[in-house]
Order: sequence, then structure tokens, then C-alpha cells
Amino acid sequence: MNYHIIEARYVARHVVWLRFHDGTSGEIDLAQALRGPIFEPLCDPVVFSQFRIHPEFHTLVWPNGADFAPEFLHDNLRVTV
Repeated sequence: MNYHIIEARYVARHVVWLRFHDGTSGEIDLAQALRGPIFEPLCDPVVFSQFRIHPEFHTLVWPNGADFAPEFLHDNLRVTV
């Protein structure tokens, strides 16, 4: 399955809207997933909002090196129409 993220927008706090290459789109709230030293800085919504899509791995990444597997994001997305 193709889990490449092709578009991402910050919504609020720890919520991101994503669109995947397979056409799936929706929101995901990552607040509960921000555990451990690499993710702790992302608890600050200002820092969290600084994500980008990695050009090679097609997933969300942050300046501090944090990232999420695109499969995790896809599988936990709240699909919106």
C-alpha cells in the first residue's frame, strides 16, 4: 500500500490534516503519541506546527529529528469527506 503523504496542514494544537497518495485524507490528533525524549518538545503547539513532509520518506518530520511512520499516520487517520 502506498502511504506517501502528499499534503499536510496544521489544524490546531496537535492536530494535522493529511492527504495521502492513495486519496485518503483526514485529521489525526497526535497528542497521545508525543511520548519520549524526541517527542517531548512537540508538546508545545508552536514547535509541533513546524513539521514538514520529508521529500524522500514522504512522512511528517520536525526540525529536532522527530518523525512518525507514514503507516501509523494513515492507519490512525480520522477520515473526512
